[in-house]
Amino acid sequence: MSMNERIYIIDQMLTERRMVTIAQLLDRLEISPATLKRDLAVMRDRMQAPIIFDKELGGYRYEKNDRAPQFELPGLWFSAEEIHALLTMHHLLSSLDTGGLLGAHIKPLLSRLTALLSAADNPVDEIQKRVRIEMMNVRHVRLEHFETVGSALLNRKRLYIDYYARGSNQTSQREVSPQRLINYRGNWYLDAWCHLRNDLRSFSIDAIRRVELLEKKAKNVADKQLDIVLGSGYGIFSGKNVQWATLLFSPEYARWVSNELWHPKQQGRVLDNGSYELKIPYSNDTELAMDILRYGAGVKVTAPTSLAERISHEIESMQQVYLHN
Repeated sequence: MSMNERIYIIDQMLTERRMVTIAQLLDRLEISPATLKRDLAVMRDRMQAPIIFDKELGGYRYEKNDRAPQFELPGLWFSAEEIHALLTMHHLLSSLDTGGLLGAHIKPLLSRLTALLSAADNPVDEIQKRVRIEMMNVRHVRLEHFETVGSALLNRKRLYIDYYARGSNQTSQREVSPQRLINYRGNWYLDAWCHLRNDLRSFSIDAIRRVELLEKKAKNVADKQLDIVLGSGYGIFSGKNVQWATLLFSPEYARWVSNELWHPKQQGRVLDNGSYELKIPYSNDTELAMDILRYGAGVKVTAPTSLAERISHEIESMQQVYLHN
C-alpha cells in the first residue's frame, strides 16, 4: 500500500469517527508505528491537516474550529496536465518578488501549491529537482504595475498608461479598458480596448512605464469579438486582416514540427517525400517571421509572396551584417 493510499484511509477514519486509536490505525493500515508516525507528520506538515492526539480519549482526531472550514484532504492523484499546471503555477509564483503589497497574497498561495505538489510519495523539492520548467526570454514585470492592472481588470475600471512601443521606440499615453490578462511564452500581456485608437489592442505589461487606476467604468468587449480580433491570427500580436501562410519544412525538421501546435486552426500534412506543409492564419507577421527564421534553411515560405519577400529581406540583411563584420 502506497503512502497516498494510507493517507486517504487515515483521513477517512478520522472524518467518520470521533477518535481513532493507534492500534486501530496500525491494524487497518498494516504498517509499523514508525511508518504511521511519518504518515501523520506528512499530513500535518505538508497538508495542514489539524490532527491532534487527545489524551482523554486515547487516540487521534481532527481538531475542530467553528471559525475554520472543515478540513478536506487535497487531491493526491494528478493527471499529467494537472501536474504541469501546478508546476507552472508554482514556478510563476516562485519567480515573483513576494515583498510589497502582493507578498501577503502570494506567500499563502505558494504555500498551498507546495502542499499540493507534496501530496505524493516524494517531497516537493524532489519533484522540482526531477521536473524542470525553464522560462526563457522572460521579461521583467514591475509588481506594482501588475497589481494595478489586475485590480482594474477584476473591478472593471479603466487605466491610464504610459506605453513604450519597442517597434517605434516611442512612448504614448493611452486610456484603456482591460479585458483579459494572458501569459504567453512566459510573458504577460493585457488585451484591452484602447480609447485612443478606438479599437482592441494587446499591450505587453513589461512595456508599461506608468499606470494609473481611473474611476471610470471599463468598456466591456464580448469574448467572441476578442477572439476574432486578437485570437484569430498567429502569435500574440494579431488583428482583423487575417492571411494564411504556407510553410514547407524539410523532412528532417518535419519530424519535430509535424507534432507542434502553432495555431488552433492550423492545417498540416506530411508530403510523399517526407516534408511537412503547414498552413497557419496570421495578421501581423512580426512574431511569425522570427519563428520562421529559427528554422533557417529547414523551412521555406511558399505563400503569400509578401511574407516570402519579408523573410528573404531579413536573410539578406543578416548576410550583410556578417559579410561586412
